[in-house]
Amino acid sequence: MFLFFFVCLCASSLWAQTPNDLATYPGRPNYGALKYSSPLSWFNYLMLWQHQRDDQRQEELQQAFASKADMEAYIATVRQKMRRLAGSFPERGDLHSRTVGSVQGDGFRVEKIIFESRPHHYVTAHLYLPDGSKAKKFPACIEMCGHNLQGKGSGSGTAVQMARNGIAVLVVDPIGQGEMQQLIDATGRNLTRGVTTEHSLLAPAYLLLGSSLEAQIFWDNSRAVDYLCSRKDIDSKHIGCYGFSGGGTQTSYLAALDDRIQAASVGLFFSDRTRTLELQGPSDGCQWMAGEGALGINHADMALCMAPRPFQVLDGLYDFVDHYGALKGMKEVQRAYDLLGASDRVEQYYCADGHACPPDVMEHLVSWFKRWLADDASPAVIDEVFFRGKDMLCTTSGQVNLEFADAESTMQEAVRCFDELAEQRAAFCAQPIEKIKRQICQLLGLDESVLSSEPLPASLPGSMLAGTVVASGRTHGRDYEEYRFQLNREGEMPVAVLVRIPDCATPASPIELHLHERGKVWFLGDMDREDMTSNGNIIVAADVRGVGELEDPYTYNLTKYWNREWRCAVVALHEGRPLVGQRVVDVLTLTDFCTNHPLLKGRSLHVVGDGLFGPVLMHAAVLDQRIEKVTLTRTLKTWKEYLEHPLQHDMMTNVVHGVLQYYDLPDLVKLSGGRVRIED
Repeated sequence: MFLFFFVCLCASSLWAQTPNDLATYPGRPNYGALKYSSPLSWFNYLMLWQHQRDDQRQEELQQAFASKADMEAYIATVRQKMRRLAGSFPERGDLHSRTVGSVQGDGFRVEKIIFESRPHHYVTAHLYLPDGSKAKKFPACIEMCGHNLQGKGSGSGTAVQMARNGIAVLVVDPIGQGEMQQLIDATGRNLTRGVTTEHSLLAPAYLLLGSSLEAQIFWDNSRAVDYLCSRKDIDSKHIGCYGFSGGGTQTSYLAALDDRIQAASVGLFFSDRTRTLELQGPSDGCQWMAGEGALGINHADMALCMAPRPFQVLDGLYDFVDHYGALKGMKEVQRAYDLLGASDRVEQYYCADGHACPPDVMEHLVSWFKRWLADDASPAVIDEVFFRGKDMLCTTSGQVNLEFADAESTMQEAVRCFDELAEQRAAFCAQPIEKIKRQICQLLGLDESVLSSEPLPASLPGSMLAGTVVASGRTHGRDYEEYRFQLNREGEMPVAVLVRIPDCATPASPIELHLHERGKVWFLGDMDREDMTSNGNIIVAADVRGVGELEDPYTYNLTKYWNREWRCAVVALHEGRPLVGQRVVDVLTLTDFCTNHPLLKGRSLHVVGDGLFGPVLMHAAVLDQRIEKVTLTRTLKTWKEYLEHPLQHDMMTNVVHGVLQYYDLPDLVKLSGGRVRIED
């Protein structure tokens, strides 16, 4: 069962003093066990995998450049991948749309619109219509809002310019913005610091259910296209979309997933995905879908889903959205369009500005849609028109979830879906345990070899390669002997281990393996203040990836995300290898160590954990029978807590994409056969 041979460096000649030993810091305990110290090692490890997947994508793309037919086949494959990422959606039922008012502007009017993208899910929007003949059908665009808590607000300068140039625009509130905020009190006041925080707190529920927040926002925008197509004054054959920043994100997904979009412009978002992850992190919870990296999807691929329909990128030379990444991605897009015979249908324009839309960018945007939706090649006329309408709310209360008695909030919808999946989860858990284990491995991103009883080959003695136990220190304490090890496994992060064997230990003494989310320093520091070895138990304390010696620096994880390891958690989901799964591997490596090392073998194994280790150890206990007992404190007891109460810290750490279609945490406790006990 997940065995591998460790090469144990136990000879006394190898117990050399290291910088981690207590003697190095007289009077100051130090519990380090790694042979190196690098606070960026965990993130760099994750990005190494991402770069390797990028190399595979480049090989596939270069093969596609061989011919027009090869490129068309590549694009068809990418479209299939994008649909797979987005997941399933309800039927396109009646929108129950209504116009609740209008405001007249200079050369246009604004209609206030409400529709239901699915039953009990209300969407608010403003439709900017050019003045003109009622018999005329106007080309139209969906405008998607950037990250502003007010959403569509009381007016859009871009929509005004578009309408004054003959193109209708529907500005749609996204989930968590404008009149569609979810984390609000009884008066409609938002309970978070802003929209990026709200999005990041809402995202885990959708991910656990097998979707994503971005997929849900896409659906609202796609239904907004349905609304435009239903109107007699809109030309349904000439519909485009655009947006800046967070709106650029939405534009990328709508253009890639809705074939009715005939022209698109992505502003202040398009860049190379890997450079974005490295330079600024994965951004908020609505700017990605889980598994994109695993499927090799880059921003350029989303653009290629539009080919050969017109596609434009607008970016800033000094924007925090990396300009080099935008240039790199557009080279791929332009080359593909050239091959498809549509060279003039792709454009990149960037200004000497930052994260902004100055007048020259506005002119390029409006001119683009005049050309491709209105068949008018003349330059756009951009006037200095300021518009902030009065009484622009679509609801009297300012929020759909306060306005309509049957409105279903994100939390209510998630809990309903959770309840509807109860029978499906029960049926899954009633299957033979080996089949359950295989599905667990798939969800955790683990190779099924972890279930094999075949040992992995041993490495050479003293090597730092796979399958080795590297001794990193030895200290004699009061009434105990202390050993330190670095456990290496091929393709995985090292595990830092400290073993404390009391002088009173006997051959029957059990092992207590301690895994605490604050790291082994916290546990051992507390232990040294108490007598915790007089019972003869052997203490093993460890740090796995992201914990203690391997923790990602706080400075790279913005407080607005409410998660101390946000960037690594999201990158792991991007790669289809959730943190829970990666840490399960570390626990199984520790189990191998405890059951094979000469100092420890032959003893019963009791694992004690808290916090983030709760879901990890529940999974590990089901997968590995050698773990005889697990005791948990301060842990998540059901993922339903995240669905009901999203105002929580560190949720993304415990997310497994789609897991609630198969099992919940109480199911794992039951499947463990009584070996997992939660004490609080």
